[in-house]
Amino acid sequence: MTTTRFYLIAFIGTLAIVLRGQEGQFPPPVVPPTVHAQRATGKITIDGKLNEPDWEDAAPITEFFRVEPRQGGPYRYPTDARILYDDKNIYVGFFAADSLGRKGVRAQDLRRDFFWGENDILGIQLDPQNLKQYCVSFQTTPYGNQRDLQNFNDENTDNDWNALWSVRTERTDTGYYAEFAIPFKSIRYTQQLTADDPTWGITLLRLARREYEQTVFPAIPQSFSPYRMTYAARLEGLELPEPSANVRVEPYALYEYEDTEADGQRRSAGDVKVGGDVKWAINPRSVLDLTFNTDFAQADVDRAVNNLERFNIFFPERRQFFLENSGIWAGASNTAVVPFFSRRIGLQGNFNAEPAPIHAGARYTMRNEKRAVAGLYVHQAETDRSPAASFAVARYLQSYGQESNVGVMLTHRLNESSDELGTRQNDNTTLTVDGLIRPKNELTVSYLLSGSRDNTSDTLGLAGTFFTGYNTNKLYLGWLTNFVSQDYRPDMGFVFQRNVIQHNPGGYFIVRPKNISWIRRFDPGAFFNYYHDANDPGNFQQANIYLFPIYLLFTDGSFLEYAIYPTWQNINFDFAPLGVEIAERRYYYTRQQVNYNTDQSRQLSLSTSVSWGGFYNGNRLTVTGGVRYAPIPHVSISADHEYNDLQRLGEAIENLRTNLTTVGARFALNPRVQLSAFYQYNTFDDQGRWNIRGSWEYRPLSFVYLVYNDNQLTGLDDPFRERQFIGKVTLVNQF
Repeated sequence: MTTTRFYLIAFIGTLAIVLRGQEGQFPPPVVPPTVHAQRATGKITIDGKLNEPDWEDAAPITEFFRVEPRQGGPYRYPTDARILYDDKNIYVGFFAADSLGRKGVRAQDLRRDFFWGENDILGIQLDPQNLKQYCVSFQTTPYGNQRDLQNFNDENTDNDWNALWSVRTERTDTGYYAEFAIPFKSIRYTQQLTADDPTWGITLLRLARREYEQTVFPAIPQSFSPYRMTYAARLEGLELPEPSANVRVEPYALYEYEDTEADGQRRSAGDVKVGGDVKWAINPRSVLDLTFNTDFAQADVDRAVNNLERFNIFFPERRQFFLENSGIWAGASNTAVVPFFSRRIGLQGNFNAEPAPIHAGARYTMRNEKRAVAGLYVHQAETDRSPAASFAVARYLQSYGQESNVGVMLTHRLNESSDELGTRQNDNTTLTVDGLIRPKNELTVSYLLSGSRDNTSDTLGLAGTFFTGYNTNKLYLGWLTNFVSQDYRPDMGFVFQRNVIQHNPGGYFIVRPKNISWIRRFDPGAFFNYYHDANDPGNFQQANIYLFPIYLLFTDGSFLEYAIYPTWQNINFDFAPLGVEIAERRYYYTRQQVNYNTDQSRQLSLSTSVSWGGFYNGNRLTVTGGVRYAPIPHVSISADHEYNDLQRLGEAIENLRTNLTTVGARFALNPRVQLSAFYQYNTFDDQGRWNIRGSWEYRPLSFVYLVYNDNQLTGLDDPFRERQFIGKVTLVNQF
């Protein structure tokens, strides 16, 4: 413990030296500012030029507020925004001034739903029902690629929500223009009948990535995101068309060819498949989604992971139907206790990664200022390995106060009987109560309690989470507790481990040195992790301290961290990470880690992480490194490598080295025609995999996909190889 005490003393001493005052929090305005939308008298052509007379007549919005790298004060990159509308669309035009013009643009690639923080960005956030707990956001880069998302309570973001809208941009010698057209049919709103009715909430954002200068309208504290709609301005002047029941239909046709070599045999087959989705906006608050013969051929492929820890790995959902509106379900922002985890749908059995066909599904969501109601039903077909199954979820969420809510959720999975498989009917149910409390802007409390019943084992189980976080411009303090009983079995959910209680208190200071312009933030702090049995709280499992005396975010976007992890382990079960048997006893060891990445918005960027020190009774060195070269936004090439060196580990005092290599490339003719590819090889199991995907968005949200997958396992006595070619066409029509 001598080393730990030394670092704690050094950490506290560092804080005493560097902590300085800075601009503080401020509450939402009692009377929000207003902006005016002007009706267009002529045709608006979406070309990014803003040369129609209506744009000249529209009232400019120029009073942006600097959030980063320092809150408040003058900023370097002024922005001019204007709002128009007609019978079909709301239009937002921007001019983002930059003295370097085209030479100052930062954009890494042309993908849809691009990453925040790597590009210059302009965006609009709308709260059309004035809920103050929810918004939709439409964003673009200087090259006109699109990012759209939903945000709930400034806590949970659904980056995979897609809407029909368009944007075009124009780069000049003095900055760039962006012209948005968002159809009213793509926005759920309540018609404004009188002047006293609630207006829309709106915020605007700009990120000038070269110096990481983020500005927003209206003013929002830097500890919150532009999605904190309690600070939103009022958008007035709209003469809204009466909301109509609009329907979006998305049929698809697909051809799939598979070639498999296994067990000394080769099998190949081709298949034609048709299906599709329907989205019906019953009214501004209610949406019904239907899916038939559902296909996810274009979904991203999971990357391989070498797991050296005792906990289950959470792989996020990647399938579009399940991603949309996923933030409404209880536990959606958690990765430890998730009562409804949609990745359990469409698999052969609970843990088999092979897909199973989905016959049909339906999802209903209703949201207004007081409550939200949602339901989901999916039927999965029988396969050679698993019976047919039905999945159902029901959700109710009640809002109260300004930003608080409480909800209940029921899940039920029914596995049908199968004569061919010799299985009986069985079912699994969970009931969950959860909520969020925000008594003040800086303080957030969330909780979740879930119970499960499994009729196969006739068991009842409990799991839950509790979190409280205090977030200001100067510091963050938080406490997280997760618990899962031995008998909690959510057959539609995910847990990081059973029979465990985890406590995770900690925090960090946020220091923004006023006299060191190249440092944006210095966030030293510590978090403590303590795990023990749920059925026997006195039985210790694991503990560690994550102590980070150096945590620097630089103004150019680069990052440096040094951390130390004193760790205590109690291994009292069969544990063999990567096949190395660890003896059942107690261990203490300390690990250290350095993380660094360069400015990720530059043409050439690097990242690296080095972790070293003890590991149970041996030693472990882990080195990861990555490089990305994007000479122009149309081309991006990357390579990543992870190296693990385990020395004198386990009962047999073994040495083990693993290498996991990934190379990838993305080529784009424009934001609508793209080709991406990656290859990954893992020496641990001698597995190599290719994924190549081409896409053409030939009209908004309508695509042609060409996908090639190749998966090989060469380390087996009988090598395995599976190749797959998929051609898919989707067509979206909105009525």
